[in-house]
Amino acid sequence: MQTYVLEHADSADRLHEECGVFGVYDFDGNNVASTIYYGLFALQHRGQESCGIAVSNTSAACKVMSAKGMGLVHEVFTPEDLEKLGGNIGVGHVRYSTAGGSTRENAQPLVLNYIKGTLALAHNGNLINAPELRQELARTGAIFQTTIDSEVIAYHIARERIHSGTAEAAVALAMKKIKGAYSLIVMSPRKLIAARDPFGFKPLCIGRRDNAYIVASETCALDTVGADFVREVLPGEIVTITPDGLKSDTSMCLPKEQEARCIFEYIYFARPDSQIDGVSVYNSRILAGKFLALDSPVEADLVVGVPESGNAAALGYSLQSGIPYGAAFVKNGYVGRTFIKPKQKSRESSVQVKLNVLREVVRGKRVIMIDDSIVRGTTSGRIVHMLREAGAAEVHVRVSSPPFLHPCYFGTDVPSEDQLIAHNRSLEEIRGLLGADTLGYLRVERLGEMVQNLPHCVGCFTGQYPMKPPVEDIRGEYQR
Repeated sequence: MQTYVLEHADSADRLHEECGVFGVYDFDGNNVASTIYYGLFALQHRGQESCGIAVSNTSAACKVMSAKGMGLVHEVFTPEDLEKLGGNIGVGHVRYSTAGGSTRENAQPLVLNYIKGTLALAHNGNLINAPELRQELARTGAIFQTTIDSEVIAYHIARERIHSGTAEAAVALAMKKIKGAYSLIVMSPRKLIAARDPFGFKPLCIGRRDNAYIVASETCALDTVGADFVREVLPGEIVTITPDGLKSDTSMCLPKEQEARCIFEYIYFARPDSQIDGVSVYNSRILAGKFLALDSPVEADLVVGVPESGNAAALGYSLQSGIPYGAAFVKNGYVGRTFIKPKQKSRESSVQVKLNVLREVVRGKRVIMIDDSIVRGTTSGRIVHMLREAGAAEVHVRVSSPPFLHPCYFGTDVPSEDQLIAHNRSLEEIRGLLGADTLGYLRVERLGEMVQNLPHCVGCFTGQYPMKPPVEDIRGEYQR
């Protein structure tokens, strides 16, 4: 029988959150650095490797001031740092990189000084034509300071601005060249510009607090800073914020049926208290669990979720099936995604450093374990093993997403096919590798129901991408 290595599972086997962006324009002239700080704190789940803030003062010929560093928001910024960042307009960013490039130089926001002034940019997403655009710029003398595709976007906006009447017109021209997933916040000297790719891969919303407008990746960040939700930035829309209000350009918008939101915002990435394009993330996860109970029922004594994103789906499974819901895991809240992993020869498992099983809850029970996704399978296999060691009589694994069969090129770090446990394996083979008694995945057909029929991308499940993927997989070098 084939065996599967479980002893050294770590965070490389889990999907990672992409990035988060946040911007503020306070028309009353109040400093916005602390607001951006708390907004980024609310978006910390989207990226834990680096963060940054850039601010400017619209009432004076003030240069952009910025600060960024490696680590979590509360680690990078002190109260003294925020005091020095004086300005009434600004952008912030939290970042996760999927392969390489985890350096301070690649932290955002990016700040460019050029002939028209200064430009600061925060980007969530991934371009599929970054190498070609980068070579085009290099041939005309561009010198790059980072290895991220966000710098390619910033360069193109700056170059288009030289020949354009407004900064938003430059953003529109740049959007005609870049291909892929992007939610952008661009700060020019006296404007805040928000733009979303035509497919709407990444979320972006607008809020208002008193006499200030706010743009953020998720509505939970608006709630954190006491802002009222105004609306979403539409897929393909450019929104320009000035003291005169909001101005919208929808010339890049696609027909609704061609939109392709990343379904993993609803399954895993976004905070459950967020709403994306009018759909509650929490309710989506509850529905996913209910669909699993309908399509993959099994007799059991207890339903448990793998924290945190598996919990709502587990509750949904319990509500639909009538099987009691319980908390079987204790999560160490002090372990971040970037903690120092146990060495290969040590006895500690990085999974068990983060999670431990409540033996009293699972001992002698037939347990249904709900996980949000299975990538390589090492982490899920280790958790199954932990449940059995804790005395579970049976472990039935249910997954609130379909099986990964193909990579993602649009900002989610789904790896190449040969690293995916589901690729070229039957359901029974995967079950055996995980050590589970039974295994069931969410059906692809259920995804539409889960998000109220919003158009979404299923490329990592079916291989049918909303746009032609790159011929060469360059995700590692040019990721965010």
